[in-house]
Amino acid sequence: MEPQRYQSCIEACNTCADACDYCSIACLQEDDVKMMADCIRLNLDCAAICRLAIAYMAREYVGNVCNVCGDICEACGVECARHPQAYCQICAQACRRCAEECRRLSSAAAAKPRCEGRAVR
Repeated sequence: MEPQRYQSCIEACNTCADACDYCSIACLQEDDVKMMADCIRLNLDCAAICRLAIAYMAREYVGNVCNVCGDICEACGVECARHPQAYCQICAQACRRCAEECRRLSSAAAAKPRCEGRAVR
């Protein structure tokens, strides 16, 4: 693993996962939890994929995982931005930053040649 190569993405994923965890818990405290259901669901998915992406930073298919992470972070950021609560706005910002970092890393990984002849299971 090249820590300096992945450091900004790791930090963005950690920040995003923490913001999503906080946002989902705060959303559950709202009077109209049903209105926050999509936000909560996306927060949970986003936090989980961010943590998975961090785990994959040392693996060959990091680009694939980071690509999916970017998509989910973007969707979560859009949903959170729809809500006026400060915690949703903070989460939306963290999601946007994470999506950008994941896409940067995904693009860099796609440009890197893969080892040929390796068996895929």
